[in-house]
Amino acid sequence: MFFEITKVDENRPINFMNMSKPTAILSVILLLIAIVSLSTRGLNWGLDFTGGTLVEVGFSQPANLEELRDVLAANEFDDAIVQNFGSSRDVLVRVPPRLEAENADAIGEQLFRLLSTEVDSNLDLRRVEFVGPSVGEELAEAGGLAMIVAAICILIYVSFRFEWRIALASVIGLVQDVIMVLGLFSLLQVQLDLTILAALLAVIGYSLNDSIVISDRIRENFLKLRNTEVPDVINISLSQCLSRTLITSLTTIMVLLTLYFFGGQMVNGFALAMLVGVVVGTYSSTFTRTTIMIALGISREDLLPPEVEKEGQDQENMI
Repeated sequence: MFFEITKVDENRPINFMNMSKPTAILSVILLLIAIVSLSTRGLNWGLDFTGGTLVEVGFSQPANLEELRDVLAANEFDDAIVQNFGSSRDVLVRVPPRLEAENADAIGEQLFRLLSTEVDSNLDLRRVEFVGPSVGEELAEAGGLAMIVAAICILIYVSFRFEWRIALASVIGLVQDVIMVLGLFSLLQVQLDLTILAALLAVIGYSLNDSIVISDRIRENFLKLRNTEVPDVINISLSQCLSRTLITSLTTIMVLLTLYFFGGQMVNGFALAMLVGVVVGTYSSTFTRTTIMIALGISREDLLPPEVEKEGQDQENMI
């Protein structure tokens, strides 16, 4: 039944372009909210970027993470991040930078004494590591550079594969997707770590793949439907891709929801970023990119292959 619903007759396509103005207004509003939040509230950088102390401990029995957080919060470690590492008995405790007088070993010993006294007397201290603020800044710069390089490579690729209007619309859609995801993380003040950065790069790849599939279909239909108006060609193309788009998006969302609710705190940020990215990417591939194509004035003539002059054609025209 689902597949019958998503199959669309070319003579009766869904009029997606009839919603271009409302969706354009919605995109502008969401982008403004995201930009204002990023400029005022900023991002809640995690320990991977700000630096801090990481302590790994092993419990004699499965650890209750909520109890650990309560114990730490009651002893001036309310900003600590507690998560399982590998098994339910292995726990990672991440502490943001403290006073300069306290080094990583001192914080590790303090946490070990606290947890062994109030939680588990057989606690095992596995390791203590310190990430300096300078290393965190380097990671932030490297992450930003990775996203910029990815965007430039994508721009070069789509510029060679598609007409410049389609390429520009694809890149603008990618930028919108990333800004919206970061804006949501800024509004919710979710900690941004390396897993979320990886999710952002995955969102770029997912959104680009969706955009290329739709752009290919639009280009094919421009050449096939020669007596059809531009908005109608885009409506037909989007309708033909609807089944593929829905199946891909919904199956991905199902997996990500499972990761978000059952994957634990370590992958929550990754799953949330991917969830938002898939929804935003599907929305932008369907509405934002196609609306930008029309605004840039795309036409069938722009996609037609150049005519090759045959040898002796000028003599034939004279006869």
